[in-house]
Amino acid sequence: MTADPLAPLDLAFWNLESAGHPMHLAALGIFTAGSPSAAAHAADLLAARSAAVPGLRMRIRDTWQPFGLRRSLSALRSLPASGEPLTAALGRPLTSVVRGSLAFGGAAREPDAGFDPLDHVRLHTPVTDFHAAAGELMGRPLERTRPPWEAHVLPEEGGARFAVLFKFHHALADGLRALTLAAALMDPMDLPTPRPRPAEPPRGVVPHVREVPGMVRDALAEAGRALDIGAAVARSTLDMRSSPALTCAPSGTRRTAGVVVDLDDVHRIRKSAGGTVNDVLIAVVAGALRRWLDERGDGSDGVAPRALVPVSRRRPRTAHPQGNRLSGYLIRLPVDEKDPATRLTRVRTAMDRNKEAGPHRGAGAVALLAEHVPPLGHRLGGPLLGQAARLWFDVLVTSVPLPGFGLRLGGDPLGAVFPLAPLAPGHSLAVAVSTYRGRVHYGLVADGAAVDDLDLLARAVTEEVTALTVACAH
Repeated sequence: MTADPLAPLDLAFWNLESAGHPMHLAALGIFTAGSPSAAAHAADLLAARSAAVPGLRMRIRDTWQPFGLRRSLSALRSLPASGEPLTAALGRPLTSVVRGSLAFGGAAREPDAGFDPLDHVRLHTPVTDFHAAAGELMGRPLERTRPPWEAHVLPEEGGARFAVLFKFHHALADGLRALTLAAALMDPMDLPTPRPRPAEPPRGVVPHVREVPGMVRDALAEAGRALDIGAAVARSTLDMRSSPALTCAPSGTRRTAGVVVDLDDVHRIRKSAGGTVNDVLIAVVAGALRRWLDERGDGSDGVAPRALVPVSRRRPRTAHPQGNRLSGYLIRLPVDEKDPATRLTRVRTAMDRNKEAGPHRGAGAVALLAEHVPPLGHRLGGPLLGQAARLWFDVLVTSVPLPGFGLRLGGDPLGAVFPLAPLAPGHSLAVAVSTYRGRVHYGLVADGAAVDDLDLLARAVTEEVTALTVACAH
């Protein structure tokens, strides 16, 4: 397996991180233990199986030297003796030179020759609170000199359950890719064989003359899209109505909490009020934030924070399956609205408006601009962009899909799984949601120094589902 240059958005995530502000995503899975040694057996299985998963053996290496530039220049010097037609002889080395030069300052995934599973899989002493342990571990950055992932096995005191906290750097995997990598470590299951991915047609640097008009039109369209996104971002900063509770100076510490909601309750709300399940889940966040702000004394009057709702652009069986392919929608959460049913209506209207415009335009689509920034620009501008996150949105609300079938590790069933999103610099809170086995799991991540009452927000999520159920029943 050869080095694979990071896609632009992956590179952006790699450079957004700092020593005091980790940028990894995670999932906390809770298993029912079939024996007192279940956790130790699970750790042994994770270590043994990870060695056989190619994606988990990949480290990320900074590439200050252009890929193949010397070899390409040598090919150019030997052109007179090649005997090939000039256009054909020029094509390959020029393509390599241009691509290599553009890669300067980037990074690439490559196999780690010294990969040791025990550097990544760790068995801890028994704990009494899975989320308290997960919060402490979430505050620890991943080691950047080796494959950036970890699996922490947490036995519960008493031995009835154990948890596994999977951590993946966002540059290694987005939510869908992280799910695939983690699932590869679970017990084998009889699943249909996926169809092979069609090969992507080769793309050259020197186009055919007939292709130039189309390329010009595409470039103009991309420029128009970038201007549209930039203008939308500027508009989104007008009349900002956030809350100081959602912003903070990064402390590098983390707290996590989890909430489980019955999916049948969510479906009943959706059927009564209309819209989608995702509309209901976002409206629950809006109502929970209102309750939380009021209870902690910050107040919700006039508060309408901007929520970034990521949208996956990944298409099955396409090129670069490891790369982040994200856009997003930006909506105002109606935290200032008193009535739960009206809050849901406002969320539904805002999401419908975003879907009508599509994920390629609007303030939420800033991630698309990463594709037009050269690697060196990501490296130099990453820290500045990280500090600007709080100007773009106030809270992340993301949905991570999970398989509908039950998962097991060492024969022990996975009973609950809480997705944990990375926390943007300057933000105090991020929310991730997954549906698994008929239940909705909310994973809450907060800055540990700024939010010492995350349990109140978790309780407010449950209370808001109840309030919506009552409101939609009338």
